[in-house]
Amino acid sequence: MALSKEDVTSTIIRFGKNEKDTGAPEVQIALLTKRINQLTEHCKQFKKDKSGQRGLLILVGQRRRMLKYLQRVNLEKYRALIKELGLRK
Repeated sequence: MALSKEDVTSTIIRFGKNEKDTGAPEVQIALLTKRINQLTEHCKQFKKDKSGQRGLLILVGQRRRMLKYLQRVNLEKYRALIKELGLRK
């Protein structure tokens, strides 16, 4: 259930400075959001998959911590990223 290589590279190019910029918080948050959306659809279909639900909660926690970091470091980038990803904050 991993992201395809094309999804990852397009996300990195869209949110990063270049195609090798995988460490930027914006890129990491965008990749986590894509994985969360995929796993959410999976959990809707397979309601008894408790390990999938646990993985989803772990990813949501990671994304929340990264968003908190980005908000503390650069508020303008945080607001732009929230708007672009369509997150409720």
